Amino acid sequence: MKLSHALMAAVLALSVPLAGAHGFQLGAIEIGHPWARATAPGQAAGGGFLKLRNAGAADRLVSASSEAADRVELHSMKMEGDVMRMRQVDAIDLPAGGSVALEPGGLHLMFMGLKQPLAAGSRFPLKLRFEKAGEVTVEVKVEAATALPRKDGHAH
Repeated sequence: MKLSHALMAAVLALSVPLAGAHGFQLGAIEIGHPWARATAPGQAAGGGFLKLRNAGAADRLVSASSEAADRVELHSMKMEGDVMRMRQVDAIDLPAGGSVALEPGGLHLMFMGLKQPLAAGSRFPLKLRFEKAGEVTVEVKVEAATALPRKDGHAH
């Protein structure tokens, strides 16, 4: 096999879904069960969630995009006194050998300017861009509007 064919095969192998799971791989980064909550008709924004595991050197999630929305923002939520505050963040750090959960009530994605409601049971592509690892497109599964994360990263 020529070197260019071997290189292409290696790149493809690093960006395909993991067999038997709703997970994806980009080099040393595993993206587990990307999901979003269903939205109501006319709702302009929705939340997205996933689990990042990093078996390699420290990296950062620096942006995301999807054809399902005008833009995708990285957000954090935290209590400030008696008020829950949501803020856009520039990046989400992914420590070497560590993991980060994007989940309701914490770090998450916001799909802004939804082009149509997110319907439970549907799926849509999401492109994630990491500072060092590069880009990968994953498939987001839309769960019920009341879905909560489980310890295994899936929603229920």
